[in-house]
Parts: sequence; C-alpha cells; structure tokens
Amino acid sequence: MSILRLTYLGLAILGTVVPMYYFVTWFQENSWSIMAMVDAWHVNAATSGLVWDLTIAAVALTIWILAEAIKRRDYLSLLAVPTIYCIGVSCGLPLYLYLRSRPRG
Repeated sequence: MSILRLTYLGLAILGTVVPMYYFVTWFQENSWSIMAMVDAWHVNAATSGLVWDLTIAAVALTIWILAEAIKRRDYLSLLAVPTIYCIGVSCGLPLYLYLRSRPRG
C-alpha cells in the first residue's frame, strides 16, 4: 500500500476518532438527545455558520462521489456517503480518497 493511501486511511481514522470523542463527551454531559445537540449547533452565529459550511461541503462531496461512482462504476466507494452524514466530512472525504485510490483490476 502506498504512503498516500496510508495517509488517507490514517486521516479517515483520525476523522472518526476525534469528532466522536467530542460528540460522546457532549452527549454524556448533556443527555443523549439528538435534538439537544442540534440546538447546541445553533447556539450562536459562529456555530451556525460552521454547521452550514459543513452541510454544504457534505452535499457537494456526496454529489461528487455519486457522479464518480457512476462514471467509474466503482460502487464500493459509495461506502463513504453514509460516513459523511453519520460521522462527518472529516472521515468521509479521506475514506473516499482511500477507496478511490485503490488499485483497480
């Protein structure tokens, strides 16, 4: 496996572990309510801006992944789409790049 692929894989793992640490910590301190977390995301203009920034990036990345998967007939790379929305762009993007860069044959 190339250094580049290992880097993508490492970033995907890091993009899972770091956000999940903060999400789980927040849930343990504030209840396990998704709606409470959504409210926390919109506590001020700065956090709302970050939410919309990541939401738009997630939608754009999803469209790109879908278009590439259809064009390349690489349907395994579609595994990155649920990770974008269940974990975050910080995991979904490097995971997609890892899957896309695998040897084909």
